[in-house]
Amino acid sequence: MVLEETSAGAVIFRKTENGNSYLLLHYPSGHWDFVKGKMESGETPRETAIREAKEETGISDLLFMDGFEETIEYNFQHEGTPIHKKVLFYLAESKTEDITISHEHQDFVWLKFNEAIQKTTYQNAKTILTKANELISRLN
Repeated sequence: MVLEETSAGAVIFRKTENGNSYLLLHYPSGHWDFVKGKMESGETPRETAIREAKEETGISDLLFMDGFEETIEYNFQHEGTPIHKKVLFYLAESKTEDITISHEHQDFVWLKFNEAIQKTTYQNAKTILTKANELISRLN
């Protein structure tokens, strides 16, 4: 039997004098990715993204950008149990630069798009980051 899991997260960016910077978190398994986590009972995906951002980074000033909701799906195993995971990502701006990462992560970095696209580990994250950057470019 395959377990179904749903998570939500956000591509978080902030505007700087030199353009936009994107937040990437370093996960213990070694990959670099965005803020995300499992949805709790009764939460909407956006509420999950807000809660996870606060828990994982201390960021509490997310401003969601309309017109961005991307979904990725993948399979993995946890303690021998196959899991099908669906993750909804939103695009959100923050004015917070200094963040405090939780015990769930090893490090964080704010990077310009070209550096962030190289740093993200998985292709699905690169695709989402590219779509986010395109939307921001169209809106600015």
